[in-house]
Amino acid sequence: MTIQEFKKHISEGRSVCGGSEAHLLMHELSQNALKITMELNNKYHTPEEVRQLLSELWGIKVPETLGLFPPFYTDCGKNTVVGERTFINAGCKFQDQGGIRIGNDCLIGHNATLCTINHAQDPMHRADMTFAPIVIEDKVWIGANVTILQGVTIGEGAIVAAGAVVNKDVAPRTVVGGIPAKFIKKIPA
Repeated sequence: MTIQEFKKHISEGRSVCGGSEAHLLMHELSQNALKITMELNNKYHTPEEVRQLLSELWGIKVPETLGLFPPFYTDCGKNTVVGERTFINAGCKFQDQGGIRIGNDCLIGHNATLCTINHAQDPMHRADMTFAPIVIEDKVWIGANVTILQGVTIGEGAIVAAGAVVNKDVAPRTVVGGIPAKFIKKIPA
């Protein structure tokens, strides 16, 4: 199975069974991600070198305006796309097998965790996984220590308060916070 076939499999909403060809590819991708993130996280790199390593990790050319402070962690790396002028702070964890799309002009706070995978509830099939993308639209601010779960879209201009756990979509130009994240207020136009 190729990376493109894997992405197609996931985008069609199909699950991955433990031990399957897709699962074995996930392990291979994890090993590559570990190698690149180990390099990224364990010595100083200029911003240009950071973007070069992210391009290798994500398999795409990242924008020259992207900023990221290591350390950064991922167990795949091949299904993330980030827009222009976005900044990702230290300690973030992207579980991107299901797809992570981050728009332009976004701020991602320290230790944010983006989870696109879930496991089967049935203990006999616990190794089986389902996937759903996370979409963060333009001009979103994600606070420190936020967790965003699979299938969530954060609307344009929204703010997710520090420490929130986001398990459902966030409307544009709103502030949410808490566990689970709930509406706090509208952001004036």
